[in-house]
Amino acid sequence: MLKDREKVWYAAFKAKDSRFDGRFFVGVSSTGIYCRPVCRAKLPKAENCTFYSTAAKAEQAGYRPCLLCRPELAPGNAPVDAVASLARRAARCLEEDCGNEQNIPALAKRLGCSDRHLRRAFAAEYHVSPVQYLQTCRLLLAKNLLTDTSLPVIDVAMAAGFGSLRRFNDLFKKQYRFSPTAMRKQAAGDSNQDVSVTLALGYRPPYQWKQMLDFLAGRAISGVESIVDGEYCRTVHFSGKSANHLYGWIKVGHLPKKNALAVTVAPALLPALSRVLACVRHQFDLYCDPGAVYETLASMNHIRPGLCVPGVRLPGCFDTFEMAVRAVLGQQITVKAAGTLAARFVQACGTPVGTGIEGLTHLFPTAEDILAIDGPVADHLGPLGITGSRANTILELAKMLAQGDIDFRFCADPEMEIKKLMAIPGIGPWTAQYIAMRAMGWPDAFPHTDYGVKKALSPRTLDEIVDLAESWRPWRSYATASLWNAL
Repeated sequence: MLKDREKVWYAAFKAKDSRFDGRFFVGVSSTGIYCRPVCRAKLPKAENCTFYSTAAKAEQAGYRPCLLCRPELAPGNAPVDAVASLARRAARCLEEDCGNEQNIPALAKRLGCSDRHLRRAFAAEYHVSPVQYLQTCRLLLAKNLLTDTSLPVIDVAMAAGFGSLRRFNDLFKKQYRFSPTAMRKQAAGDSNQDVSVTLALGYRPPYQWKQMLDFLAGRAISGVESIVDGEYCRTVHFSGKSANHLYGWIKVGHLPKKNALAVTVAPALLPALSRVLACVRHQFDLYCDPGAVYETLASMNHIRPGLCVPGVRLPGCFDTFEMAVRAVLGQQITVKAAGTLAARFVQACGTPVGTGIEGLTHLFPTAEDILAIDGPVADHLGPLGITGSRANTILELAKMLAQGDIDFRFCADPEMEIKKLMAIPGIGPWTAQYIAMRAMGWPDAFPHTDYGVKKALSPRTLDEIVDLAESWRPWRSYATASLWNAL
């Protein structure tokens, strides 16, 4: 019989969720080997599994490392773990920015290692070179554009990050055995670049789209976000190389018959298309396995029928600094009041931008915008109704993000990042857990002091709520989203 903590680990092992990789290891008595929680081998029976916090403990218990998932490559703190973590960080950078010119030595320098070390780490983790990985990312993005848009082939090549049409054609033919034009469902069409591009991003069904849209609508920042005709719309700003900046907008709608979201991107954002799509996947939780989540959270329906439904998603965010600021502004006040403060903050510190879309008028301030404020930040934000302590908290967040002291995108240990957040004056458990949920996408965060959580589980005490939530591990973030949706 598995203990409660082991049941949590087995659920994560069964889901193969990469967010748990390196956090525990599984010894399988029927084979004598131990695995990472992301191992793709046949799932062993629960009674044959023993769970260990480290690979060393599993080996001391007599288990051999799995040759398929290779526990030595799990992310963690050991030197060999750091190699795998480095490779994954590099891969994420390549995926999110494959549309721009990528210089592998420059990427290595950004990640704090030598070019040679990065290539060696990448080969150990993925069995291909960084350049080969980057080419695949670009080809897949180009294939998506060729299939789902009428964008001219030359524009597809540029948006996908190829330096020339000739190089794109040569590599495409070599890899896929036919030309890019043969991929088209329709003719290339008008070469006018002032036309938005719409792509489909798939998900595992079911997907509770209305719940997601209602949640985002209730927390939309006026001027930056809006809900128009059942679509989520927002302004977007990316900093490019050589201090270049890209400004534009996106729309995200639902294609239920295709089990996909339709993402429409302004033409000005095509050079950052891969980054836009990565942000959308995070914000709308497209990597979720809803079956694995519901299997654990179905027990919530014993509290109240319909409290948890299949397909619930964890609302993420498009911009991590924006989300962190929104969390600080929302401390101990209502969602509506926090929205009012956020709107004032945008009007005072944001950048006006023309979009042609009703309600989208400003870009949310960046961390650099806050750091550039002349004089005490509290003097600038105080007249907006933002207290001096919260203004200083926002300033400290901006400093830490700008300096890379906190990286919500690549945090290998969410609990460690939560500790860093709570070390900032003005950030307590609720704010840190909320940021972990929405900015980091951590599936097991639980802001138990949240007003909505307490209201949905009334009349239970805080201690009773914490005890109850133990049975929802490792998906307490999704349980929280379900409680919010129930209100």
